[in-house]
Amino acid sequence: MVEIISKRDGPRREDVQVKRLIEQNRSTIVRLADQISGGGYSASRMPRQQPKAEGLIIHVGGGTATVAEAKPSIQVTINGRVISKDQDTGRQLHHIGDIRNRGGEQIFVLATKQNGYFAPVDETVAAKLADMDGSRLTATYSEEQLAGDIGAKLGIN
Repeated sequence: MVEIISKRDGPRREDVQVKRLIEQNRSTIVRLADQISGGGYSASRMPRQQPKAEGLIIHVGGGTATVAEAKPSIQVTINGRVISKDQDTGRQLHHIGDIRNRGGEQIFVLATKQNGYFAPVDETVAAKLADMDGSRLTATYSEEQLAGDIGAKLGIN
């Protein structure tokens, strides 16, 4: 057996009855809502007065603030990334390479296409730091010394 249900024109009979019941008891519903909310229901339905400006309102629109010249420095991060960062803001300017563990030794790997980096350093930076690629960190040659040497070759420190 198949029942075909088609939509009638206009609202359903039950909806009309409920709307009529609500409209007939509107004052009682509002009174109960105010009693429960401590008068908040009627207060929320009242039109609010718009705030008016007093005195002059001056809005100066403009572009972004001027950016000061970056003061770069070389840093080796906790996770072994060698970066140049701005001393004032702390923002990373360039990723220079990584310190990787190869065969139990800590080795500096320059960020070049030959070393498998998707975003390599500029060719001028790569040429200046080519002899640093593959440098081993030891007890006598620390991360700070590596950062100092890279900075010296790039003319930063």
